[in-house]
Amino acid sequence: MKITLLKDVFLERLILVSRFTSTKLSSTVSLQGIYLKGEKNLIHFYSTNLNFFCHSTLKTEDSSQFELVIEPRKIIEFLSLLEAGKIEIEVKEKEIIISQGKTKGDFPLFSKNDFPLPPKINEEKQKIKASFLKETLPLVLFSTSSDETRPILTGVNFVSQGEEIQLVATDGFRLSLLTVKKEMSFPSSVIPGAFLVEILKMIKEEKEVSFSYSNEERLIVFYLGDHELYSRLIEGDYPPYEKVIPSEKKTTVVLNREEFLRKVKLTSIFAREFSNVIILKTEKGEVQLTPKTGEGKENVDYLEAEITGEPQKIAFNFKFLIDFLNNVNSKKIVIELLRSDAPAVFRAENLKDFLHIIMPVRIQE
Repeated sequence: MKITLLKDVFLERLILVSRFTSTKLSSTVSLQGIYLKGEKNLIHFYSTNLNFFCHSTLKTEDSSQFELVIEPRKIIEFLSLLEAGKIEIEVKEKEIIISQGKTKGDFPLFSKNDFPLPPKINEEKQKIKASFLKETLPLVLFSTSSDETRPILTGVNFVSQGEEIQLVATDGFRLSLLTVKKEMSFPSSVIPGAFLVEILKMIKEEKEVSFSYSNEERLIVFYLGDHELYSRLIEGDYPPYEKVIPSEKKTTVVLNREEFLRKVKLTSIFAREFSNVIILKTEKGEVQLTPKTGEGKENVDYLEAEITGEPQKIAFNFKFLIDFLNNVNSKKIVIELLRSDAPAVFRAENLKDFLHIIMPVRIQE
């Protein structure tokens, strides 16, 4: 049996679907592959790491029926080096042969018997504005944890509260909290941050995105054109984030965001080889930035600021400052300080319903 496809279209689909395969060496071999199923002028592409599932379809001129599981990485590398145009795929019992002119490559097949397909979702589809996802998710995603030993922190916590939804993310050192008007019926749940990153990548020209939620399967699925992306929700108790939010402040600092970002990057040059820590000291009408190098050297920079309240001296991991400043789009940012060992609140001037908290680094006076 032979199938003819456009190389670039097939390659693009393989690259997309391969992002959802398992990368763990301990996982079943088939989970590292892509399941292809041909029927009625369509090729179905499936991949999964058991937490995420991807299903995509590609229209073809052939109506061949087949089921097979391929190892995508070597095929993707092979296809990327072929010229644009048509390719021919010959399906055999234990391998497929991809050819273009006189160039041929044969690739072994994995067993398809134990490949898990995504669960069936019968719940009604809902629609959400694509702009809502693109504007809100970046404000919290950067605060999720990458430490899989605490799975609950790798997700974004959606907290349904009457007519509002709170989006919360924390890695234990910082926290992002955004409160938005509820635009869809959605229960409180924790969705993996890595999955939401993939959703953002997939949104192109769509004005609306459809999704379904299954409480029985503890699963959410997004529908984007020819693609269906599934994710299991993260189970567990999310930390009581409300307790971290300071109820008072003694100092307020207003800064130009772009200038503050530039100054933090400059100061980080001298801090990153030792501690990644920079010290902020508020003075009259300005903030002093100093790297903590442990060498007794003074690489000091200054930044104009509007300051009200008590003088403060506080230290942060500069990477957390840069992440915050890169992910908010505001001319000015506001920093609220209580004391050197208390959580600091960061706000974007144009986002009244968003706050970001960074835990300070203790420094010896």
